Amino acid sequence: MEEYCIRASVFEEYCSEYLSEAFRLAEEALASGEVPVGCILVNGQRVIASGRNAANECKNGTRHAEIVAFDQAVRWFESQETSAAFDLTKAYLYVTSEPCMMCAAAICQLKVGTLVYGCRNERFGGFGSVVHVQNVFGYQYPIEVYADVCRDRAIALLQSFYEGENPNAPIGCVKRKRKLPGKDSE
Repeated sequence: MEEYCIRASVFEEYCSEYLSEAFRLAEEALASGEVPVGCILVNGQRVIASGRNAANECKNGTRHAEIVAFDQAVRWFESQETSAAFDLTKAYLYVTSEPCMMCAAAICQLKVGTLVYGCRNERFGGFGSVVHVQNVFGYQYPIEVYADVCRDRAIALLQSFYEGENPNAPIGCVKRKRKLPGKDSE
């Protein structure tokens, strides 16, 4: 993983504005019963798209924050009077947690220039925690990756989701509230 990601505690201050907005979107997702992931897509220091998880809300498992943002980005590029080409090679994608394998493949396909994420996704991570999608599928375009930026905040947000019940789980698979190790009783 280390060969692909740059630990970026110094980077946190630079991108705090964008990550703050991504975290706001993640909190919005949490309030809607979604896995709390939010993202911001910046091209030329301009926010061109944003997204939050909406899989339960849309009844569509592919509506992850990154995919929602990419759909917005397509509409943004189409709306430009200069008929700007869809080019994300200099864009920054700020995500509250490591993109899953599906979203990592989309990021690689779209040739996003830089990815900044909050915490690793040890279960579904597509940028090295589980698999490095770029290597598996032979994507040649280099993506600069900054991992663990605002890591503690990202982990706390995910923990708050996983401590609760999931009302959207299929019958018989409903996740019950549980106590995470290391958390004090209230």
